Amino acid sequence: MDDRPISYGQLIRLPNVLALLWATCLSRLADRMFAIAIVFHALAAFGSPAIAGWVAFAAVAPGLLISPLAGTWLDRAGVIKGIVADLALSAAMALALAVCIRATWATLPTLLVVAVVYALSSPLSAAGVRVLLPRLVPAQALDRANALDTAIHAIVDVAGPSLAGLLIGFAGPFTAFVAIASAYAAATLCIALIRGITPISRPSRGFLRQPLQGLGFVVARPVLRGLAVGYALNMVTWGMLWVALPVAVARSFPVGTWESVSGLLWAGIGVTGGIGALVSGQLGMVGREVRGMALSMVVTAFGVGFAATGFSPVLVCGLLLAGLLAGPIDIGVLTLRQRRTDHAVLGRVLAVSMSLNMSGFPIGTVLGGILVAWSPPSAFLAAALASLLGAWAIHALIPADEERAGL
Repeated sequence: MDDRPISYGQLIRLPNVLALLWATCLSRLADRMFAIAIVFHALAAFGSPAIAGWVAFAAVAPGLLISPLAGTWLDRAGVIKGIVADLALSAAMALALAVCIRATWATLPTLLVVAVVYALSSPLSAAGVRVLLPRLVPAQALDRANALDTAIHAIVDVAGPSLAGLLIGFAGPFTAFVAIASAYAAATLCIALIRGITPISRPSRGFLRQPLQGLGFVVARPVLRGLAVGYALNMVTWGMLWVALPVAVARSFPVGTWESVSGLLWAGIGVTGGIGALVSGQLGMVGREVRGMALSMVVTAFGVGFAATGFSPVLVCGLLLAGLLAGPIDIGVLTLRQRRTDHAVLGRVLAVSMSLNMSGFPIGTVLGGILVAWSPPSAFLAAALASLLGAWAIHALIPADEERAGL
C-alpha cells in the first residue's frame, strides 16, 4: 500500500480489521460491564466503599502483576490463541459469579476469588488487540486505527455502564453477569474469524528470561518510562472516580435508581470520550503526542476538581470534560508506544508497558474507596491532583526527540 492517507472507511475494509473491531467491541463491552457490575454488586451487598474498592482492585491488579509472562506467551504461542484463551476464561468467570449469586454463595471471599481469577488472563486480550493492530494496518494509518480503537472503547463506555446499571438496578446481578458471559462468548467467535496473520519468528527457549527482557526494554526507553509514570498517574484519577462517583450518586438517589444514574453518567463520559478520540484521530497526533497528552491531563484535572462540589450540574459537566480529554490521551499513548517498539517484541513490551500504565487504576480504586468514605470532596480533589502529576511526568520524562522519532 502506498503512503497516502486512508480514510476510516478504507481502514475498516482492510482484511481482518472488521472482525478484530467487532471482537474488540464485544470484549470491551463485557469488560466494562463486569468492572461496573462487580463494584455495584459489592456496594449493594456489603454497603462499604472500601470493600468495593478492594474488589475492584482484585479484578485488575493480579493481571497487571503477571502481564510480563502474558506478553511473552503472546509472542511465543500466538496472539490469536492468547486472546481466545482470555475471552473464554472471562466468560466462564462471569457465568460462575452469576451462579454463585443465584445460589447465595457470593460471599466476600468468593467474590474476591472470582475477581482474581478473572484478572489473571486479562493482559492477553488487552495487549493482544494492540499487538494485532499494527500488523493489520499500514504505518501511516496507525493514528486513525488507534482512533477507531479508542472510539470503540468510548462507545462501550456509553453502552457498558448504562447497560450494567440498568440490569443491576432492574433485573438483578444474576441477569447482568449472564449477559456479560454471553458478550465474552460472542467476542471469542469473532476473534476466531481472523485469518492469515503471519507469525513472527519466536525463540524456543528462555520463557522466563523474556519477561525480564521486556521489562528491561521498557525501562531502557525514555518514552516508555515516561508513559509508564505519566499514564499510571492519570489512571489513578480514573480508579478513584470508579468508586467515588457511584458513592456520590448513591448519596443523592435511592436504591434501585442510583445504579442507573451512575451508569448513565459513565455513559455520558464515554460519549464525550468517543468524540475526543475521533477528532484527535482526524486532526492527527503523530509527532505531537506528548504535548497533546500533557495538556489534556491538565484540563482533566480541572474537570475532575469541579466534581468535588458534590452531585450537581457542575459535577456532570466536569466529568464530561474529563471524558472528552481521555480520547487524545489514549491515542497519544497508543500511537507513540507502537511507533517506538519493534514488532518482533511487541507482545511482551506492550504487556509490560500496559501493565505499568494501568497500575495506577487499582491503586486509585483502593484510595478512592477509603477517601470517599471519609469525605467525598477529598476523593475528587485527590483524583485531580493525580492528573496534574501525570501531566508533569509526561512533559518532564519524555524527551522531545523521542516524540518526533519514527516519522
